[in-house]
Amino acid sequence: MSAEPLAAGRDQSAEPTRVLFVCWGNICRSPTAEAVMRRAVERAGLAGRIEVDSAGTSAEHAGDRPDRRALAEADRRGLDLRGQRARKVRPDDWDRFDLLLVADAPVERALLRAAPDGAARAKVHRMTAFGPDADLGEVPDPYYGGAD
Repeated sequence: MSAEPLAAGRDQSAEPTRVLFVCWGNICRSPTAEAVMRRAVERAGLAGRIEVDSAGTSAEHAGDRPDRRALAEADRRGLDLRGQRARKVRPDDWDRFDLLLVADAPVERALLRAAPDGAARAKVHRMTAFGPDADLGEVPDPYYGGAD
C-alpha cells in the first residue's frame, strides 16, 4: 500500500490524514497492516502527514499483544508489533479517523452496523481496495489457519 495517495493534495499545515485498520480481534491482520503502513509512511517521509492505528470490532482480545504467529511473521519481515495492544473500535474513532480500512466482509458489516451515520459509513473501505491485491477482495484471517 502506498502512503502517497493518502496525503496528495493536502495542505502541509492541515491536520494529518488518519487511517484506522480494523479486523475482528486486532491481534493479527489489523496490527500487521498498521505496522506495514507505518513503515511505508516513514519511508515516504510522511510521518507528520499520515497517522495510523488499528482496532478490532470485538473486545475479546482487548489489551492482548498480537498473536504469536503474527509477531513471528512480522519479525521475519523486519516489522515490530511488540508495542501494540488490541483494542476495540471506540465511538470517538468515527470522528478521529478519515478512513477505517477493514479486513473482510464480516468486519465490514459489523463496523457499518456500528457507524453513527452515513458520513461515518462513507469512511469504511476494504484494506484491499487501495493496493495491488484489490482482486483478492479481503484479507484472509490467519487466526484459525496454519502458516499459509
